[in-house]
Amino acid sequence: MTAITPEPPKHLKARALKPGSRRPAKELCSECGLCDTYYIHYVKAACAFLNQQFPDLETQTHGRSRDLDNADDCYFGVYQRMMAARKREPIPGAQWTGIVSSTAIAMLEKGLVEGVVCVQSSEHDRFQPKPIIARTREEILAARVNKPTLSPNLSVLEQVQQSRMKRLLVIGVGCQIQALRTVEQQLGLEKLYVLGTPCVDNVTRAGLQKFLETTSRSPETVVYYEFMQDFRVHFKHEDGSTETVPFFGLNTRELKDVFAPSCMSCFDYVNGLADLVVGYMGAPFGWQWIVVRNERGQEMLDLVQDQLEVQPVFSQGDRRQAVQQSIPAYDKGVTLPMWAAKLMGVVIDKIGPRGLEYARFSIDSHFTRNYLYVKRNYPEKLMAHVPEFAKRIVSQYKLPKS
Repeated sequence: MTAITPEPPKHLKARALKPGSRRPAKELCSECGLCDTYYIHYVKAACAFLNQQFPDLETQTHGRSRDLDNADDCYFGVYQRMMAARKREPIPGAQWTGIVSSTAIAMLEKGLVEGVVCVQSSEHDRFQPKPIIARTREEILAARVNKPTLSPNLSVLEQVQQSRMKRLLVIGVGCQIQALRTVEQQLGLEKLYVLGTPCVDNVTRAGLQKFLETTSRSPETVVYYEFMQDFRVHFKHEDGSTETVPFFGLNTRELKDVFAPSCMSCFDYVNGLADLVVGYMGAPFGWQWIVVRNERGQEMLDLVQDQLEVQPVFSQGDRRQAVQQSIPAYDKGVTLPMWAAKLMGVVIDKIGPRGLEYARFSIDSHFTRNYLYVKRNYPEKLMAHVPEFAKRIVSQYKLPKS
């Protein structure tokens, strides 16, 4: 018997743009993939860069919005608990220890979901993302390791409806998840789980190439990289070696314009609309930062809890002076000599912010930079686009007047 493929609603049919078409958000488009589907009908409400709506979506997702008088809420969003964790038996080839992959596999194999939206690499380019709906352990494992480029994860949403799938896990970053939450009720699902990763400073594929060629000793052999808590960029190479480059030694003048305009206009570093967030920014070096935002997030974490070594989160140091000094340095494209950059990195690593204070440092430095970017390039959007929690964070610092 031939399966019948459900038709999209008539008012959505034929609304999708062809991949690569000009997007409603124009140059601010983060290529989340929504506009590659017939759900483009909802883009004016759903796009994070056309309609910022954190309080409403947080209430819809978590039962409340963040308390702006609570500093941790302002920084980290609505949450029930945080911890630092790592797998006792890491997954070979995982970027860290494989908590995200293990959670997705457990969700699938224990029958909580029928599919997992994740991102594999193109057969032709290890850094070119290929979103899929994974239905096996092997397909999930093939998606391990972050893809540091803009990725159209939501381009597979049509397949969800066509497959008659009712229980789904989506792995994604903030801009994708805001769009997903807006169209969630249109997907016909009985249960949606969202596993988020923190995200900042993504690039186009061309931008990534420029970053690698400007920064790494061997750009053609880089497997993955990450900006880490020791104030260095860590590059993993094909031969298993790790290369580190001090933050303060990056060629800021050359790289200043390499990041996507959407990332320079984003204020959802911590993925506030996910159920469970797994990243590194609030944890000690070598550990992952886990944020449980709601009961669905706890349900997901429970599946892998016995595989993890955990410790409480902590906060140490004071970020404020380092953030204030970084504002004009970035603004003017200052690059230190490598010897000075290495020395500064060693000093800050020893006496600088750690744990949650490092996370606040990262949030502050990016929010101040992004606030200035929006103010200068999209002044008409500034007040509506920047969430209230971000305005409060930015208000702690003295910004250039122009």
